Amino acid sequence: MRANWRRRVIVLPVLGSVLAVAIVLATAIGSVSLPLGEVVRALASRLAGAASGGAADTIIWQIRVPRVLTAAVVGGALSTAGAVFQGLLRNPMADPYIIGTSGGAALGATIALMVPIQVSLFGFTFVSIAAFAGALGAVLVVYNVARVGPRTPVTTLLLTGFALSSVLAAIMSFLMFISNNALRRIILWTMGGLSGTGWLQLAVVIPAILIALAFTYALAPDLNAFLLGDEQAASLGVHVERRKLTFLALGSWLTAAAVSVSGLVGFVGLVVPHVVRLVLGPDHRLLLPASTLVGGVFLVLADLLARSLMPPAELPVGIITALVGGPFFIYLLRKARREYSF
Repeated sequence: MRANWRRRVIVLPVLGSVLAVAIVLATAIGSVSLPLGEVVRALASRLAGAASGGAADTIIWQIRVPRVLTAAVVGGALSTAGAVFQGLLRNPMADPYIIGTSGGAALGATIALMVPIQVSLFGFTFVSIAAFAGALGAVLVVYNVARVGPRTPVTTLLLTGFALSSVLAAIMSFLMFISNNALRRIILWTMGGLSGTGWLQLAVVIPAILIALAFTYALAPDLNAFLLGDEQAASLGVHVERRKLTFLALGSWLTAAAVSVSGLVGFVGLVVPHVVRLVLGPDHRLLLPASTLVGGVFLVLADLLARSLMPPAELPVGIITALVGGPFFIYLLRKARREYSF
């Protein structure tokens, strides 16, 4: 116990510092590169309550910082959700979209993109609102269908999520087939993107995600118990079915909140928790916060690559996360040279 506490005291501040450095670098680098010192001064001035003034301050604070913070928040939320679902479902292939959240979000966004409705709520467009509602709605359907009396078997939950995702994907494919002008926008949304998010959206998303993260961290010991199986978890005093619903709600909320500002960004919630688990072990008291920080770093750097490789064009960030995350994960597995332990 004491050794694990010492690891957290050392590891988490280091990862937090790495995330801070990544945020500063991503803010400095772009189509118009800015001196690193100027970026640090501008950020420090704003945090102290004063604006440094000038065009550089506008570029940094109104364009770059909201986008970089969005990347950090979305990456952290998806990575934590992935760790939660992998622990809850005891499935190494689980990711934030495994129980239908991606299908629900994609269908909601597709319908919103095809319907000529202009609605804005706290800076969120109709597409973002529909994606958020679709993600949570799909999870609600999966949970209720998967229930067997008072219990929700993990296998049934997984199979129900897979089946509903297939149905939603088929409906979405049909809508894409009959759509005309909206097709390109639908495809781009499913590839993920972090442009266009402003301070108003972040003022809503960041607190929503931070609250969910706080509850998730507090329940990390119960998630450790789930790794032993439902019966063992119950013998340790965990209210198994209640905690299943709690973790399902927290993971789905994190995913839906992230999707509402980024679209579908794949691979982050699958790869990052595995990488952290390989390096730091399976204890969720360390795994969850470390996944949040590493996921933030990963998506900040992935977004930096997405907007730097082909200027002035920007690649969808989902392409970068898959191209970089997949091979790196395979490399780690090969380097470990041992059987993967969950």
